[in-house]
Amino acid sequence: MIHIASRVPEPAVRRLTATLYGYAFLSDLVLLYPLYVVFFADTGLSVGQISSLFVIWSAAGILFEVPSGAWADVVSRRLLLCLAPLVSAAGFALWVLVPSYPAFALGFLLWGAGGALVSGALEALVWTELDRLGAVDRYARVLGRSRTAGVLGVVLSGVLAGPVLAVGGYPVVGAASVLACLLAAAIAARFPEHRPAPVANEAAGPDDAADRDDDDDDLGWWETLRAGVAQVRSRPPVRAAVLLVAVVAADWGALDEYTPLLALETGVGAQAVPLLLLLLWVGVTVGGLLAPAGERLGSRGYAALLGLVGVALAGGALLRHPAGFVLLAVAFGAAQLATVLADARLQARITGTSRATVTSLAGMATDVLIIATYAGYGLLATAAGNAVAFALAAGAYLVVALVLVTRRRAARSAGHVEERPLVAVEVPEAAHVHRPVGHPRPE
Repeated sequence: MIHIASRVPEPAVRRLTATLYGYAFLSDLVLLYPLYVVFFADTGLSVGQISSLFVIWSAAGILFEVPSGAWADVVSRRLLLCLAPLVSAAGFALWVLVPSYPAFALGFLLWGAGGALVSGALEALVWTELDRLGAVDRYARVLGRSRTAGVLGVVLSGVLAGPVLAVGGYPVVGAASVLACLLAAAIAARFPEHRPAPVANEAAGPDDAADRDDDDDDLGWWETLRAGVAQVRSRPPVRAAVLLVAVVAADWGALDEYTPLLALETGVGAQAVPLLLLLLWVGVTVGGLLAPAGERLGSRGYAALLGLVGVALAGGALLRHPAGFVLLAVAFGAAQLATVLADARLQARITGTSRATVTSLAGMATDVLIIATYAGYGLLATAAGNAVAFALAAGAYLVVALVLVTRRRAARSAGHVEERPLVAVEVPEAAHVHRPVGHPRPE
């Protein structure tokens, strides 16, 4: 690994990170989050109708994910980050103004589109800006803290939702949610953005549409999309990083939806369920804050981290006791850390100007695996119960950990014994020069 020396302009880094943390917090400070299922039920929707809304939501994310990622590589990423909460706000406003199944379905489409606009664009903007400032080695810790800021927004929304509902009903809860989105859009306008000039032939593959002369214009949307897909298809390190992000993020992201059922099966009353779930949020918060320490993990350490996730998830579920939620909190914290590190690993391996497109491909793969996990969990839970289904689903982490250990042993047998941090940034020899901050192409 070759390090590029650069003097980090701390005020610029502080502006970027403060904006990111504020944006993450406000984006998740949506008081409708803990109430929207109850809201749908109070409107008269059946369980089947509510489930169909979740399918629409997931499908919207898959549909818009990659096209929006390619868009983020063509236009201003800051613009998309401003637009995303406004699109989500329109959906929330529609819910409370016209509470009905068609309005809920359209609202989920808008919410899914808003999430897709953020996915890819946010990671690409933060990585690119940190790289420009010579602080790209801070990416994992910055991303971890932003995830923690989002968790704090979710927790605060859970605390405030009940009192606000009691005072003003669903219209006031919806208005507060829209206001948080508007504030997030205003914060997004403060993001710095400096885009690097496009590099010729950045996407691998002899037949790729991104092969262009040095004096060609910027890639268009379709060419950018193809360049991103080509990079994943033709570069094994990028493809492996995309798959790692998808598997690590999808499994615990899907299992999180079933933790209330596990809580009820421990024998506690419904009023104690939020307290047990709060333990999980504490674990997730700690996991995000541990990113600086996690950056030093090599493949073997990362495999051990995934093993901890799998064992703690299975053990916490099979214990069938409230104390099992302590194990689940440890698992969720480790899973959050593993997800942050997997994302940093992916960003370190992407090259060229299709960064948001490649990141969105990882997001789409995550969404597909989440839906597959939902389907598999439903079948397993019907046959063997929630705890067993939860434990079996957690086995995916043990499989990935085993693959990482096996690959490391194979590399050691081949003579490649160097143990580097999982998120090490590899720089071609041609780039072994001092790169000053500046000379960007501003958007």
